[in-house]
Formats: sequence, C-alpha cells, structure tokens
Amino acid sequence: MSARPNTATAVSVAESADPCCAAPLPVLGRDVTVPLVTGGEVTYAALDYAASAPALQRVWDDVAAYAPYYGSVHRGAGYLSQLSTDLFENSRVTVAEFLDCRPGDQVVFTRSTTDSLNLLARVVPADCEVFVFETEHHASLLPWQDARVTYLNAPRTPEQAVATLERALADRDPYGPALVCVTGASNVTGELWPVKELAAAAHAHGARIVLDAAQLAPHHPVSVQELDVDWVAFSGHKLYAPFGSGVLAGRSDWLQEAEPYLAGGGASRKVARRVDGGVDVEWHTTAARHEAGSPNVIGVYSIASACKALTEAGFDQLVAREQHLIDTVRAGLAEVPEVKVLSLFGDDAPRVGVISFVVEGWNSSHFAAALSAEYGIGVRDGLFCAHPLVRTLLGSEAQDPGECGAPEAAPGERSLNAIRVSFGAGTPDEHVARFVGAVKELVRDGAQWKYRTEDGRCVPDRG
Repeated sequence: MSARPNTATAVSVAESADPCCAAPLPVLGRDVTVPLVTGGEVTYAALDYAASAPALQRVWDDVAAYAPYYGSVHRGAGYLSQLSTDLFENSRVTVAEFLDCRPGDQVVFTRSTTDSLNLLARVVPADCEVFVFETEHHASLLPWQDARVTYLNAPRTPEQAVATLERALADRDPYGPALVCVTGASNVTGELWPVKELAAAAHAHGARIVLDAAQLAPHHPVSVQELDVDWVAFSGHKLYAPFGSGVLAGRSDWLQEAEPYLAGGGASRKVARRVDGGVDVEWHTTAARHEAGSPNVIGVYSIASACKALTEAGFDQLVAREQHLIDTVRAGLAEVPEVKVLSLFGDDAPRVGVISFVVEGWNSSHFAAALSAEYGIGVRDGLFCAHPLVRTLLGSEAQDPGECGAPEAAPGERSLNAIRVSFGAGTPDEHVARFVGAVKELVRDGAQWKYRTEDGRCVPDRG
C-alpha cells in the first residue's frame, strides 16, 4: 500500500504551544522512534499515561546514582545496608510530606494501588460496611469481597454523587464501622470527583473514606488534611516512577489492629516457640507490620524522587500546562462530528489529561491500532478495567460483549469498547497536535492499511 503525506505531523510546536505554559518535564523515551507500516519511522507519541506514565529522567538519574550503593534494608550492619535503610525510611517521610499527611498517619509501601486497596480491604473490621460507586476502577471496586458492600449507581453530577452517598449512609446501621471508597479522578473520563464533599458526608455519618488517587496524584496536589480523607492509595508507575511500587497512607489504628497483610520477616517483632510446640508472634505496630519480606527499595526511592520532582516543578505550572493540552485535544475532537467524548459530569467538568471517546463507524480497537501502526501514536482501547462505568457511558447492557483489552470484533464492526488518550507532565505539544491531526485524517480518509484480529488484538495484516 502506498503512503500518503502525514499531515498530522505538519503542525509545529510553535503553532500549537501556549507561550505562557512551562516546557514538558524530561521523561525517558521522549526520543524513541518506531516504524510505521506505511514506511519510515516517527518519534513515538506516548499518549497512554493513564495506564503507565513514562519515568521522569530525574527519577531515573536518582535511581542510577543510588544503584551502586544498593543493600538490604533494616537487617544489615554494613554501610550499604545502613545507607539503604536510611534512604528507605526517608522516602517514607518524603511521601508523607507530598501527601500532607497528619501526625500519626502511616505510610505503607505496597506494589501498586491495587495492592494498597487490597491491603486496606484485609484490615477493615469484620462488621464493616463498604460503599463504592459503580464508576470505580476495578482496583477500587473489587477488593471488598469479604465485607458487606453497597454499590452505588453512577451519578451524573458531582452534587448527585454527594447526595447519593448521603442517602446510602443514612440508611445504614449507624453503630457499625463503615468505609467509603472513591476515586479522585476517573481513569475513563478524567473528571475530578468532589472528594472533599464526599469525605464530609462520610464523616458526618460516622464513616471513613479512602481515596484512590492513582489518576489524581500525578496531575494535581493531594492533601490528606485539606481533603480530610482517612487513607490515600496510589501507584508509582502512574507517578512517573518505574513499575512495582505503591503507597497506602493514612490512619494507623485499623492497620495496627489487624493481622499482617503478609506474614513473614520484617512484619514480626518477636517470634518464640511455645512449650506445646507452637509459635508465639509479636507483630510490629509500625508500617513494617504490613511490609513483610525484602522491600522494593529502588521502587520506593523512585516514588520519593518523583514526589520531589513534581513538587519542585510546581503543580500550578503543571496543571496550567496540562489544561492547555486538554483544551487542545477537546477542541480538536469537537471538530469531528463522528467523535463522541465520554463524560459523566458534562463538558464543563474539571478534569485531568484523560479523555475517552468512540468514533462512529469504527471499532475502537481498529482505530487505536491504526493510530499506532500508521502514526506512531500509543493510546489505549477497551473498557479500561472499569467495565460498569464504560457500559453505563456507552448505554450498553450487561450481556453485551466486551472485556479488558480488545474484543473479538473485526475492524469496522461495532463493539463494546472505547479509545482513551491520556497525557501529562512529560507530553510535548507536538504529540497532542499529531494525535488530533491523525484522528481527523482517519475519520476523513480511513485507514491506509488492512487489519485483522489476532489473539484478541487488532493488528496490521502483514500477509
């Protein structure tokens, strides 16, 4: 197939950039080139930040500087072990400062947001009732299987979200413990949720609240004290740090009163054999209680480094620049009648750099595959591990086909999935301009290449 001129790349940075906004933060992979099926190569446009943001160059440099001094923490008398222990515990302090935690709050290091929320689900009191909106990511929606769970319908305004929660809490047993789980920013629509108001409603009814800040913390400052939430969970790999580390920060009482999330070395303070042959265990009452085993020191340090880098860059500038990118994408998509942007709260709702949409006449997997293969643009398609929310936004029934990842529908066939573009502090203006141009070009002219479904993914047909 012959290649047509790629007009999507013709918009220069000078034409698209807002001169009042700061430059993007340096990230790894910013100069990586990828091949196009139509011939040649192009600089890769990473627009899938909501899944995993590229690591900041600053974070990578900090980790590289520490790597020669790597050592096991908490147990070693040697210099490297002592240095690594100090680095690990100082990282805990840095994260607490980044989140503006209260005195007495604990910062527990985990593997991810999912791991953090499963940890919290493990320590809630046995008679706790959990309230969660159907709009949550599965990491927030699913861990509460051992508790009494009330699932709340998707609200259509922030005010309706607060009112829905208040009604549900008013109907519960007021003498038992309760927990509300809510996202700070949707991983599907990017819309900001009224966290402070929801926290006030929860506390007014004697409930606690945990904030899933996986999509909020990389884009906006998160203050535990200002929002008045009881816990915050987030992942390093969305905060411009490498994979494999996460945080649960907040009140210590439930954490200290519960059995350890994992049993083993590090969580135990004292272990002794009994006369009857059994074992007595005294568990730590610090964050170490839920950090058994050798921790991911490099992952923890990378989170702390990212927290420092974002704080030093200044969230005011980061938010302003991201809003410029959001406005650019939304304005460009609004010029394409075939594009429908998904939203719960409406066009005027504040949001982070996460936008999902469908294109009339296109299977979303086919569209995303064409963006990658023909333009070097990486986005995501599917239900984004938020199946009930996407089904609600698309007006589908529960039995309609669709799953995390691409469905089996062939290119051009309608299916239950959407396209998500997401960006942040490291996104150049050119990447956003190329994306907008590519969407317009694909809708106007169609794909240049033929595609087929292979193992559930839409891929270029190279046969």
